[in-house]
Amino acid sequence: MSLFERPPVGAVGDAIPHESAELHVSGMALYTDDLCVRLHNLLHAWPLQASHAHARIVRMKTEGALDVPGVVRVLTAADVPGVNDAGVKHDEPLLFGEHGPREVMFYGQAVCWVLADSIEAARLGAEAIEVEYEVLPAILTVQEAIAQDSFQGAQPTLRRGDVSVGFGEAAHIFEGDFEFGGQEHFYLETNAALAYLDESGQVFIQSSTQHPTETQDIVAHVLGLTSSEVTVQCLRMGGGFGGKEMQPHGFAAIAALGAALTGRPVRVRLNRTQDLTMTGKRHPFHSSWKVGFDAQGRLTALQATLSSDGGWSLDLSEPVLARALCHIDNAYYIPHVEVLGRVCKTNKTSQTAFRGFGGPQGMLVIEDILGRCAPLLGLEAHDLRQRNFYAPGEATPYGQPVRHAERLQTVWSTLLERSEFAARQADIQAFNAAHPHSKRALAITPVKFGISFNFTAYNQAGALVHVYKDGSVLINHGGTEMGQGLHTKMIQVAATALGVPVSAIRLAPTRTDKVPNTSATAASSGADLNGGAIKNACDQIKERLAAVAAGALSVHPDDVRFENGLVYPLGHPDQAMSFNKLVSDAYFLRTQLWAAGYYRTPGLHWDRLTVQGEPFKYFSYGASVSEVEVDGFTGAYRLLRADLLHDVGDSLSPLIDIGQVEGGFVQGVGWLTLEELRWDTSEGPNRGRLATQAASTYKLPSFSEMPEVFNVALLEQATESGVVYGSKAVGEPPLMLAISVREALRQAAASFGAPQRAQLLSSPATPEAVYWALETARQTQGAEVAADD
Repeated sequence: MSLFERPPVGAVGDAIPHESAELHVSGMALYTDDLCVRLHNLLHAWPLQASHAHARIVRMKTEGALDVPGVVRVLTAADVPGVNDAGVKHDEPLLFGEHGPREVMFYGQAVCWVLADSIEAARLGAEAIEVEYEVLPAILTVQEAIAQDSFQGAQPTLRRGDVSVGFGEAAHIFEGDFEFGGQEHFYLETNAALAYLDESGQVFIQSSTQHPTETQDIVAHVLGLTSSEVTVQCLRMGGGFGGKEMQPHGFAAIAALGAALTGRPVRVRLNRTQDLTMTGKRHPFHSSWKVGFDAQGRLTALQATLSSDGGWSLDLSEPVLARALCHIDNAYYIPHVEVLGRVCKTNKTSQTAFRGFGGPQGMLVIEDILGRCAPLLGLEAHDLRQRNFYAPGEATPYGQPVRHAERLQTVWSTLLERSEFAARQADIQAFNAAHPHSKRALAITPVKFGISFNFTAYNQAGALVHVYKDGSVLINHGGTEMGQGLHTKMIQVAATALGVPVSAIRLAPTRTDKVPNTSATAASSGADLNGGAIKNACDQIKERLAAVAAGALSVHPDDVRFENGLVYPLGHPDQAMSFNKLVSDAYFLRTQLWAAGYYRTPGLHWDRLTVQGEPFKYFSYGASVSEVEVDGFTGAYRLLRADLLHDVGDSLSPLIDIGQVEGGFVQGVGWLTLEELRWDTSEGPNRGRLATQAASTYKLPSFSEMPEVFNVALLEQATESGVVYGSKAVGEPPLMLAISVREALRQAAASFGAPQRAQLLSSPATPEAVYWALETARQTQGAEVAADD
């Protein structure tokens, strides 16, 4: 049996509930802020936020805060013993003041923090601080940044072939541009951190973070300590979606700094408005493009420029942009490609990781192009897409072979049949002919998404597995649980590897003093990496146990089988002994019953300067069919039905995976059709202020936006070799299945006008945006009728 081949009997593949499901629904699950009640003498931190998008601090007077009853201390740049920076690029000052930076870069940036015995005292203390600003010019939009040449970081170019040759071979050439918005993570649990010093002076931090090791690194360098003097634990998160990969580090550093200076535990928990105004979002993008097609509708060339809105600092903008470049092809072979990427520097929150990490933005560009160009080519959009699918043996523009490209066709044809696509198209044509004031449309779009970190070094993981004398098992790994079910899958992996029931496995919270140097739980790689590490640790233990069992059972160690809590010779389950007895015997024979596991993803290489290599272990495939109905008077719409088929390999945990596909799709629908971030771009005193800073002004998907009919299935017979038990990642790829909803809205809007015209549609495609799109379609139809007359 190969390293990751799935055994015939084991817990992986069982549809079991989330390991904390009962705790979630009963309200008993603990999160970072819940742990504060256990601490005596707790201090609460409150930020003083900048009231300008770009300004220089002329004077800051903090004395007034100390006159507020309950206020203990005000943290400024002068209090930092180490490096006053919370970013991995050293471009994110943590605190401001007389002995530190004075230039605030976005409206709402934390200038200093007040520590007090209560939240109310800390808030009043912040209000008592006097700050005098010199207002500076602020850049708030991508267009302003482009006009002022305001860019930061690298400007990579993805190239293959020669676009001039590709356009020379084209029968049809089109040009255009497309701008689309970002997205707020809006996790249920806002950013939170809790820090205290133990009796030895070690800094212990509870943090709602997707990357405990990086939180540890940032806190250590802020405090001027070594990493061994800082321990970070993440019990669980109430959602992350990428928003807690980089953003929590500064908040943890504030809590740790306060604890180090006062000797008291310090709590940082942002309220919803603070979280919205202080933390980064999904990157908005602007694209300009030129595309060529041959006479059969096949792509010949793509030339484009992608400009992302990075906000005030780099954060993860460079790797997000790199992934956008790597996904601008989506599922389509393009012979000649030249795409320039650049990160705009604006006076807004520093935009950051978000589910898909640039992949959705890259895919959306090519899908918008195909949706626009299909009618100009006289083709159905789904036909144009299918004509351009990757074929076996072809490679991406960055040089990676597209393994299992035939699955694109399998997923596509299977979903067309299951969704009754052709019959429903005919029904929709009849409906539209009979209803002048409402139109329906049906669209199908594919997904090809690469799995692994762009940064090769992150593709590694560790684990620590203990088997106790009674046969019970404790597992630790470097991944974090944010509701996605990673811990559930890891329990199933450990149970399968050791051949014991899931009830024998307990999972400990993620801690940097148990598993060091971990990578972020991101890039959909949590199960691949940590599952590989856990299996490696379990295999080490099982190999030692097999040697003990072989002596007791008088067989070769290779012929010992572990299943369902029993250990027996191959072919003789009637001679089984219990796993618990074997463990006890092994202990008395002085056998090591614990192991540190490790896994690194093989076969990866990436040159970020040339944008070439094989950055991904494999591609995840999927497709979705969406049907919408649009009201011609208001632009309001209903998502009548969605059919999703997604490739997760051989699922580790089908119930978890189905939930991830459903949730990812709905979150994608939110990004593309509902969620609209608005900043005040006026020249008044509120310039740069985030206007959508509450649930009352930022529209999230709810039950009313769910598809009225929702069919979700996982691709069968889809084993992925070389990955833990034949599975594939599931976290990010399903989000991009939502593109079919936007494409259906485009087609519905176009149905109000003349055929064979490019229908533009803003993104997010809110009811207002859809209304203006269909109104444009009507006007165009009227103009064509007048011309015919």
